[in-house]
Amino acid sequence: MFFLLGMSVGFYVPTMTNIMSARGLGSQLIQWAWLAGPVASLLSPVAVGALADNRFAAQRVLGWAGVISAALLAAAFACLDSNLSPWWFVVLLFSSSIVAAPLWSTLASVSMFHLTQGEREFPLVRLGGTIGWMLAGFLTSWVLGADTSPVAGYAGALIRLLGGFVAFTLPDTPPPGRSRSWRTLMGFDAFRLLKERDHCVFFSATALLSIPLAAFYMWTPKHLADLGDAKPTWTMAFGQFSEIAAMLLMVSLMTRFRVKTLLLAALALSALRYGLFAWSGATGSMVGMWIGVAIHGMCYTFYFITAQMFLDRRVPLRVRSQAQGLLSLFSNGIGTLIGTIVVRHLYDLMVAGDPGGWTPYWSILGGMIVLITLGFAFFYVGVGAGDHSRKAP
Repeated sequence: MFFLLGMSVGFYVPTMTNIMSARGLGSQLIQWAWLAGPVASLLSPVAVGALADNRFAAQRVLGWAGVISAALLAAAFACLDSNLSPWWFVVLLFSSSIVAAPLWSTLASVSMFHLTQGEREFPLVRLGGTIGWMLAGFLTSWVLGADTSPVAGYAGALIRLLGGFVAFTLPDTPPPGRSRSWRTLMGFDAFRLLKERDHCVFFSATALLSIPLAAFYMWTPKHLADLGDAKPTWTMAFGQFSEIAAMLLMVSLMTRFRVKTLLLAALALSALRYGLFAWSGATGSMVGMWIGVAIHGMCYTFYFITAQMFLDRRVPLRVRSQAQGLLSLFSNGIGTLIGTIVVRHLYDLMVAGDPGGWTPYWSILGGMIVLITLGFAFFYVGVGAGDHSRKAP
């Protein structure tokens, strides 16, 4: 299931900016398309997590979300392919994203519910998503030739539809709770986690990190294309190679190092990545872009996979799906929503019409991550390595 989810988004997410640019759509419409994901993450993951915690079997939630979002995604790219008003594409993409937003967080909860040794086994299971994304990048660039074609969107929809059907075959995961209160069913119980200092610092840092991170998926393919890369979708898949290595390392790292250490390492690598992008902008060499994209997998894994396991370790069972949804809300929702708007305006200010503007563009975003790293190091306390308690905050 992780393989199919990763493959689905790997087809169209790295290509979306270039697909829209090839049809003459400007940065404002590109911004609206990229806002679909974060707006969806504000609306649905926590609430759907609450339903999985209290009303419906999680595998059925996954299945229906996969099937319905696949149909809407196919319709969105069909509108773009038919040269209808681009706003039809945006509206249908928003609709698909709202339905699909809980897929990753709910699947993570299902996985860790059934795995006997979650911290050792989950990174290996989650690796399926990385392999799927890599395969999609290869197929898009080298088989389908769809780096600027809606065909990539159709492929993503087809694979997500298959994933929806597969979800119905997952092990039964009944809701652990039976609450009928509107507060619980809307997912508001998860927000109580923010009363605990480390959780508050962690979620705040996640939202702030997601602001500059929005530029990676949104504008890195455009920078690669500006430098002359004819296969930017495949190049974007380089990050998945390091993600595989990082996933394999996570098995031992989670038992040897504190969560704080891993999160700080991820933040430092994220700043380095944008520093390399800035260097490529100054020199015109794609080497810095290639290295920066390659280490993205370590940045993502050491932060977000650590985060998912951190929540599974520290959050009570009755709100665990909601906590994963809350992570999605702060990262893919609040942070990415603000980030999509910020990085688009920064692009218009620094880069549009001036290829030399990539250097200050990435430098500003890298500087933001440095400040987030310093703040996290100062305010986050954490517990010692090897503390596997599942205590309530």
